[in-house]
Amino acid sequence: MKTILPILSRSLKAFAFIGLALTLSQCAAVKKGNYSVHFDPPAKPVKNPSAVKVKLSTGAQRVYVMEGNEVLLATPCSVGTASSPTPLGTYTIYSKVANRRRVSSPGAGYPMTFWMEFKSAYGMHWGWVKPYPCTHGCVRLPIKSAQKIFSMVRTGTPLIIATSHPEDATIGKTLPVLDDSKLADPPDSYMMSNKVFEDAAKGKMYY
Repeated sequence: MKTILPILSRSLKAFAFIGLALTLSQCAAVKKGNYSVHFDPPAKPVKNPSAVKVKLSTGAQRVYVMEGNEVLLATPCSVGTASSPTPLGTYTIYSKVANRRRVSSPGAGYPMTFWMEFKSAYGMHWGWVKPYPCTHGCVRLPIKSAQKIFSMVRTGTPLIIATSHPEDATIGKTLPVLDDSKLADPPDSYMMSNKVFEDAAKGKMYY
């Protein structure tokens, strides 16, 4: 027994060290990538909520929160693929749910925080962002973008979805290219827990 205990202790220390090294390695990898979890768009305060509208450019994959002709917030996003496109047209955000989970399968239970629905089963919400169309029609936003937009719009806010908007040639060009395609998925134990909503309320998502 006296011989086994020191060996067991050394083994536990080794496993702890490996776990710490993997965690630090993952954190370092996240810091190096141009991931959506790092993006924090500046936002001007809303002065007149009734004058706020949202423009979505599917071609540039950009979302602009406007008050009149002034851009209050601009952010990259991800839109639907050619086989399941984000619908074009003028809509109204008619439902807002901060802590929402996917209902349909596959992926039932997956968090879709800061859900802003504009058409049945279509909404803007937090999600992993890529520099190419990759969704089933919804609009994925970086976590801090989703949090801020959610607080800036209200039920009844117009949403204008087009292949392009004039802002694409101005502020849209200044936005970074975000690519979460190489970002490791958080564990299911985290994504299915209430912690994901607690972090979202702080503008965080796991990392």
